[in-house]
Amino acid sequence: MRTLIVGAGATGGYFGTRLAQAGRDVTFLVHPHRAEQLRAGLRVHGPGYDETVPVRTATADRLEGPYDLVLLMVKAWSLDSALEDIAPAVGPDTTILPLLNGMAHLERLNRRFGEDAVLGGIVRVVCAVQPDGAVLQMKPHASLTFGAQDRRPTERVARVGQELAAPGFRLSVADNIMASMWHKWAFITAGGTITCLMRGAIGHVIAAPGGKEFILDVIDETERVAAAAGYAPSAAAHAASLEMFTEEGSVFTSSLYRDVLAGRHHEGEHLLGEYVAVAERVGMEVPLTRLALAQLRVHDLARLDQAGPDRARLG
Repeated sequence: MRTLIVGAGATGGYFGTRLAQAGRDVTFLVHPHRAEQLRAGLRVHGPGYDETVPVRTATADRLEGPYDLVLLMVKAWSLDSALEDIAPAVGPDTTILPLLNGMAHLERLNRRFGEDAVLGGIVRVVCAVQPDGAVLQMKPHASLTFGAQDRRPTERVARVGQELAAPGFRLSVADNIMASMWHKWAFITAGGTITCLMRGAIGHVIAAPGGKEFILDVIDETERVAAAAGYAPSAAAHAASLEMFTEEGSVFTSSLYRDVLAGRHHEGEHLLGEYVAVAERVGMEVPLTRLALAQLRVHDLARLDQAGPDRARLG
C-alpha cells in the first residue's frame, strides 16, 4: 500500500518514521525547505532512544499519484493548501485519514472527496519539532485511533488497520470514532484553555493557590459541552483528563500554548473558536473557554500591530 503522509512536523514525523521503520511504503509530502532538511533523514528522539530514519519526500509540484492511503497530519491553518496539494494523490480508491485536532475539518474533506473515502481519527502523542528539524517525543506513550464516520466496519477500514499496525505506538479501531474525536477535542480545549489563560505549565498552575480548582472548573466546562452535543466523555476519558491536568510538578503545556509562546501560527480559532460556537448552538455557557479565546484574539491583534511597521519597511 502506497501511503502519503502530508506533513513531517511533530505528529507526522513521529508516526511516519515508525511506519517507515516497519517497512511500509511511506512518502512525506513537504515543502521544499523541509525536503532539503530531511535529505539525510529525520531524527526522532525521546525517552530512551535517538534515531535518524531515512525517509522519502515529495513536494507538491512533483507528486505522482494516486496513493492508496493519505494521512493528513497538518495544522488547521494549512488545511486549505493541503487539500489542493493532495488532489493529484487522490484516486477513486484512495482512503483519506485526517489526524487533525478538532472536528471542523471533516465537513470540508467530506465535501471535497466524499464521505465514504474519508475516515475519522485521532492521535495522542506529546512531540515537538526542534530548531534543527528533529522531532522530540516528550512522553513515552503514543497511540492512533481511527474508524469509519458512520461506524460501519468495512474492508477499507480493515486494510488501513493492517497497514498502520507498527511498533512504536498503540493502534486501535474505534466503534464510534466521532465520540473519540469529540472526547479528544474536549481534552485539548481544556488543556489549551488552562495553559493559555494561566500562561504556564500544569505543575505551576497546580502549585498556585486556587489553581487546581480552576483546572477542575475548565474540565467540567468542556465536558458539559461534549455531553450536550451528544458525546458525553466516558469515565476513562474523564480520568485521562484528570491524570494529565492535575499531576503535581508536571511540565506539560498544550501545543496551542507552545505555538502562542513561540510566536507561531496557532489553532486557537479551529479549537477554542469552534468549541465556543458549538457551545452556543447547544445552549451551554462556557465563560472560561470564551475568556481564553478572547485572550488569544487580543494576542493576535497585538502581534499584527507590532508587525505593521516591519511590513511597511519590507513593502
